[in-house]
Amino acid sequence: MALRYRYRLYPNRPQREALARAFGSARVVCNDGVAARREAHRAGTKYPSSTVLQRQRRERQNACGADVGPPLAAAVGGEAGTHRSVPA
Repeated sequence: MALRYRYRLYPNRPQREALARAFGSARVVCNDGVAARREAHRAGTKYPSSTVLQRQRRERQNACGADVGPPLAAAVGGEAGTHRSVPA
């Protein structure tokens, strides 16, 4: 018999904003990959590999000088987890 757990999160406002940025960034990256593969299909060429797509994302990130993901936040209060510390 499989055991199942159910969790509900109640993020505060800054956490909701950070989650929205993270999921928005993930959606953009995913859509870019789908678009690249559709274009390859239309052109009749081989699909770009995940490695190629990751390299293109990194190049785009470096070109604009911005981070694709949300900013990292330190754990607050009684939070547990693997937050990386952010310089103050």
